[in-house]
Amino acid sequence: MTIESEDQLEKLRAVGGLVARTLAAMGKALEPGMTTRELDALGRAMLEAEGARSAPELTYGFPGATCISVGPDCAHGIPDDTRVKAGDLINIDVSAELDGYFGDTGASFAVPPTRPRVERLCRDGRRAMWAGIRAVKPGGRLNAIGRAIETFADRNGYSLVRNLSSHGVGRSLHDDPAEIATWYEPEDRRVIPEGLVFTIEPFLSLGADWVDERDDGWTLYPPLEEPTVQYEHTLVATRRGPVILTLA
Repeated sequence: MTIESEDQLEKLRAVGGLVARTLAAMGKALEPGMTTRELDALGRAMLEAEGARSAPELTYGFPGATCISVGPDCAHGIPDDTRVKAGDLINIDVSAELDGYFGDTGASFAVPPTRPRVERLCRDGRRAMWAGIRAVKPGGRLNAIGRAIETFADRNGYSLVRNLSSHGVGRSLHDDPAEIATWYEPEDRRVIPEGLVFTIEPFLSLGADWVDERDDGWTLYPPLEEPTVQYEHTLVATRRGPVILTLA
Protein backbone atom coordinates (compact mmCIF):
# COMPACT_ATOMS: atom_id res chain seq x y z
CA MET A 1 0.00 0.00 0.00
CA THR A 2 0.93 3.65 -0.24
CA ILE A 3 0.27 5.79 2.82
CA GLU A 4 -2.23 8.60 2.27
CA SER A 5 -2.65 10.04 5.77
CA GLU A 6 -0.98 10.46 9.15
CA ASP A 7 -3.66 8.23 10.68
CA GLN A 8 -2.61 5.36 8.43
CA LEU A 9 1.02 5.88 9.41
CA GLU A 10 0.20 5.81 13.11
CA LYS A 11 -1.80 2.59 12.75
CA LEU A 12 1.08 1.00 10.83
CA ARG A 13 3.48 2.14 13.55
CA ALA A 14 1.24 0.52 16.17
CA VAL A 15 1.13 -2.90 14.53
CA GLY A 16 4.79 -2.66 13.50
CA GLY A 17 5.86 -1.91 17.04
CA LEU A 18 3.78 -4.79 18.38
CA VAL A 19 5.26 -7.42 16.06
CA ALA A 20 8.75 -6.05 16.78
CA ARG A 21 8.27 -6.32 20.55
CA THR A 22 6.84 -9.81 20.13
CA LEU A 23 9.80 -10.96 18.04
CA ALA A 24 12.25 -9.50 20.56
CA ALA A 25 10.52 -11.24 23.47
CA MET A 26 10.46 -14.57 21.65
CA GLY A 27 14.14 -14.27 20.79
CA LYS A 28 14.98 -13.47 24.41
CA ALA A 29 12.94 -16.44 25.67
CA LEU A 30 14.55 -18.90 23.28
CA GLU A 31 16.50 -21.55 25.21
CA PRO A 32 17.42 -25.24 24.94
CA GLY A 33 14.71 -27.60 26.12
CA MET A 34 11.67 -25.51 25.25
CA THR A 35 9.43 -26.54 22.37
CA THR A 36 8.65 -24.34 19.39
CA ARG A 37 4.98 -24.70 20.36
CA GLU A 38 5.75 -23.10 23.73
CA LEU A 39 7.62 -20.30 22.01
CA ASP A 40 4.69 -19.75 19.66
CA ALA A 41 2.29 -19.58 22.62
CA LEU A 42 4.34 -16.67 24.00
CA GLY A 43 4.02 -14.85 20.69
CA ARG A 44 0.29 -15.50 20.47
CA ALA A 45 -0.29 -14.22 24.01
CA MET A 46 1.57 -10.97 23.30
CA LEU A 47 -0.34 -10.33 20.08
CA GLU A 48 -3.76 -11.16 21.50
CA ALA A 49 -3.14 -9.10 24.65
CA GLU A 50 -3.16 -5.99 22.45
CA GLY A 51 -6.07 -7.06 20.29
CA ALA A 52 -4.03 -8.21 17.30
CA ARG A 53 -4.50 -11.34 15.20
CA SER A 54 -1.83 -13.58 13.73
CA ALA A 55 -1.49 -12.61 10.06
CA PRO A 56 -0.52 -16.04 8.65
CA GLU A 57 -3.30 -17.69 10.63
CA LEU A 58 -5.84 -15.06 9.55
CA THR A 59 -4.76 -14.87 5.91
CA TYR A 60 -3.73 -18.42 5.04
CA GLY A 61 -5.01 -20.65 7.84
CA PHE A 62 -1.43 -21.30 8.97
CA PRO A 63 -1.32 -23.79 11.90
CA GLY A 64 0.32 -21.44 14.40
CA ALA A 65 0.44 -17.82 15.46
CA THR A 66 4.03 -17.35 14.28
CA CYS A 67 6.38 -19.15 11.91
CA ILE A 68 9.27 -20.88 13.71
CA SER A 69 11.81 -22.76 11.61
CA VAL A 70 14.56 -24.90 13.12
CA GLY A 71 17.57 -25.24 10.82
CA PRO A 72 18.08 -26.46 8.20
CA ASP A 73 14.48 -25.23 7.75
CA CYS A 74 14.54 -21.49 7.14
CA ALA A 75 10.96 -20.29 6.62
CA HIS A 76 7.29 -21.04 7.36
CA GLY A 77 8.05 -23.66 9.99
CA ILE A 78 5.04 -24.93 11.96
CA PRO A 79 5.29 -24.65 15.78
CA ASP A 80 5.17 -28.13 17.28
CA ASP A 81 6.76 -30.33 19.92
CA THR A 82 10.28 -29.99 18.48
CA ARG A 83 12.64 -29.10 21.32
CA VAL A 84 15.24 -26.39 20.89
CA LYS A 85 18.82 -27.64 21.22
CA ALA A 86 22.11 -25.89 21.86
CA GLY A 87 23.67 -24.94 18.53
CA ASP A 88 20.34 -24.68 16.66
CA LEU A 89 19.80 -21.95 14.09
CA ILE A 90 16.19 -20.80 14.40
CA ASN A 91 14.17 -18.35 12.33
CA ILE A 92 11.17 -16.60 13.87
CA ASP A 93 8.76 -14.65 11.66
CA VAL A 94 6.05 -12.56 13.34
CA SER A 95 3.29 -10.83 11.41
CA ALA A 96 -0.05 -9.54 12.66
CA GLU A 97 -3.17 -7.53 11.88
CA LEU A 98 -4.25 -4.74 14.21
CA ASP A 99 -7.09 -2.30 13.51
CA GLY A 100 -7.11 -3.23 9.83
CA TYR A 101 -3.36 -2.87 9.21
CA PHE A 102 -0.57 -5.43 8.96
CA GLY A 103 3.05 -5.50 10.14
CA ASP A 104 5.69 -8.11 9.34
CA THR A 105 9.13 -8.78 10.81
CA GLY A 106 11.52 -11.66 11.29
CA ALA A 107 14.99 -12.66 12.45
CA SER A 108 17.25 -15.67 12.81
CA PHE A 109 18.74 -16.64 16.16
CA ALA A 110 21.71 -18.91 16.83
CA VAL A 111 21.34 -20.80 20.12
CA PRO A 112 24.74 -20.88 21.93
CA PRO A 113 27.26 -22.33 21.58
CA THR A 114 27.47 -20.92 18.08
CA ARG A 115 29.84 -22.00 15.33
CA PRO A 116 31.92 -19.04 14.09
CA ARG A 117 30.66 -19.36 10.50
CA VAL A 118 27.04 -19.31 11.68
CA GLU A 119 27.73 -16.34 13.96
CA ARG A 120 29.17 -14.49 10.95
CA LEU A 121 26.21 -15.52 8.81
CA CYS A 122 23.78 -14.04 11.35
CA ARG A 123 25.78 -10.83 11.57
CA ASP A 124 25.97 -10.53 7.81
CA GLY A 125 22.30 -11.40 7.35
CA ARG A 126 21.46 -8.25 9.29
CA ARG A 127 24.02 -6.28 7.28
CA ALA A 128 22.53 -7.52 4.01
CA MET A 129 19.08 -6.36 5.09
CA TRP A 130 20.39 -2.92 6.01
CA ALA A 131 22.23 -2.66 2.69
CA GLY A 132 18.85 -3.04 1.01
CA ILE A 133 17.16 -0.56 3.35
CA ARG A 134 19.79 2.09 2.63
CA ALA A 135 19.02 1.76 -1.10
CA VAL A 136 15.38 2.85 -0.64
CA LYS A 137 14.65 6.20 -2.26
CA PRO A 138 11.30 7.58 -3.51
CA GLY A 139 11.54 7.91 -7.27
CA GLY A 140 14.29 5.31 -7.41
CA ARG A 141 14.00 1.79 -8.75
CA LEU A 142 12.75 -1.09 -6.65
CA ASN A 143 15.54 -3.20 -8.13
CA ALA A 144 18.12 -0.94 -6.48
CA ILE A 145 17.30 -2.81 -3.26
CA GLY A 146 18.19 -6.18 -4.75
CA ARG A 147 21.27 -4.75 -6.43
CA ALA A 148 22.60 -3.46 -3.07
CA ILE A 149 21.89 -6.76 -1.30
CA GLU A 150 23.40 -8.88 -4.07
CA THR A 151 26.50 -6.68 -4.15
CA PHE A 152 26.92 -7.22 -0.40
CA ALA A 153 26.36 -10.98 -0.70
CA ASP A 154 28.81 -11.38 -3.58
CA ARG A 155 31.49 -9.30 -1.88
CA ASN A 156 31.28 -11.41 1.26
CA GLY A 157 30.99 -14.86 -0.33
CA TYR A 158 27.31 -15.63 0.30
CA SER A 159 24.43 -16.77 -1.87
CA LEU A 160 20.83 -15.50 -1.84
CA VAL A 161 17.71 -17.65 -1.95
CA ARG A 162 15.97 -16.62 -5.17
CA ASN A 163 12.50 -18.08 -4.77
CA LEU A 164 11.65 -16.05 -1.65
CA SER A 165 11.22 -12.31 -1.96
CA SER A 166 10.15 -9.14 -0.19
CA HIS A 167 6.65 -7.73 -0.72
CA GLY A 168 4.25 -4.90 -0.15
CA VAL A 169 2.35 -4.89 3.14
CA GLY A 170 -0.20 -2.69 4.88
CA ARG A 171 -3.86 -3.36 4.17
CA SER A 172 -3.02 -7.05 3.76
CA LEU A 173 -0.10 -9.29 4.66
CA HIS A 174 0.98 -9.51 1.02
CA ASP A 175 0.04 -6.22 -0.61
CA ASP A 176 1.21 -4.46 -3.75
CA PRO A 177 3.93 -4.41 -4.94
CA ALA A 178 4.37 -8.17 -5.10
CA GLU A 179 7.66 -10.07 -5.29
CA ILE A 180 10.34 -7.48 -4.63
CA ALA A 181 13.55 -9.35 -5.41
CA THR A 182 16.38 -9.24 -2.87
CA TRP A 183 18.80 -9.89 -5.74
CA TYR A 184 19.32 -7.76 -8.82
CA GLU A 185 16.60 -8.03 -11.47
CA PRO A 186 17.62 -5.65 -14.29
CA GLU A 187 14.30 -6.07 -16.10
CA ASP A 188 12.30 -4.81 -13.10
CA ARG A 189 11.55 -1.18 -14.00
CA ARG A 190 9.16 -0.43 -11.14
CA VAL A 191 9.68 2.84 -9.27
CA ILE A 192 9.33 3.42 -5.51
CA PRO A 193 6.56 5.98 -4.87
CA GLU A 194 6.72 8.17 -1.78
CA GLY A 195 4.77 6.54 1.06
CA LEU A 196 5.16 2.97 -0.20
CA VAL A 197 4.95 0.38 2.60
CA PHE A 198 6.85 -2.87 2.06
CA THR A 199 9.23 -5.39 3.59
CA ILE A 200 12.89 -6.02 2.97
CA GLU A 201 13.83 -9.60 3.88
CA PRO A 202 16.83 -11.21 2.20
CA PHE A 203 17.54 -14.89 2.81
CA LEU A 204 21.34 -15.03 3.02
CA SER A 205 22.93 -18.47 2.80
CA LEU A 206 26.15 -20.43 2.92
CA GLY A 207 25.49 -21.79 -0.56
CA ALA A 208 21.74 -22.17 -1.14
CA ASP A 209 19.97 -20.26 -3.89
CA TRP A 210 16.65 -22.14 -3.71
CA VAL A 211 14.33 -23.65 -1.12
CA ASP A 212 11.93 -26.58 -1.38
CA GLU A 213 8.73 -27.29 0.52
CA ARG A 214 8.40 -30.16 2.98
CA ASP A 215 5.53 -32.62 2.95
CA ASP A 216 3.63 -30.55 5.55
CA GLY A 217 2.84 -28.04 2.78
CA TRP A 218 4.42 -25.11 4.65
CA THR A 219 8.00 -25.54 5.83
CA LEU A 220 10.77 -24.40 3.47
CA TYR A 221 14.36 -25.69 3.49
CA PRO A 222 17.48 -25.62 1.27
CA PRO A 223 17.76 -28.99 -0.53
CA LEU A 224 21.39 -29.42 0.56
CA GLU A 225 20.59 -28.06 4.04
CA GLU A 226 23.00 -25.13 3.83
CA PRO A 227 22.70 -22.74 6.83
CA THR A 228 20.41 -19.89 5.79
CA VAL A 229 19.19 -16.82 7.68
CA GLN A 230 16.48 -14.21 7.18
CA TYR A 231 16.13 -10.73 8.68
CA GLU A 232 13.11 -8.60 7.91
CA HIS A 233 11.74 -5.13 8.56
CA THR A 234 8.60 -3.36 7.38
CA LEU A 235 9.32 0.20 6.25
CA VAL A 236 7.90 3.27 4.55
CA ALA A 237 9.72 5.13 1.76
CA THR A 238 9.84 8.86 2.54
CA ARG A 239 11.71 11.88 1.19
CA ARG A 240 13.74 11.94 4.40
CA GLY A 241 14.75 8.32 3.99
CA PRO A 242 13.20 4.95 4.89
CA VAL A 243 11.16 4.91 8.09
CA ILE A 244 11.39 1.53 9.84
CA LEU A 245 8.03 0.50 11.34
CA THR A 246 9.24 -2.70 13.04
CA LEU A 247 11.81 -1.46 15.53
CA ALA A 248 11.22 -2.83 19.04
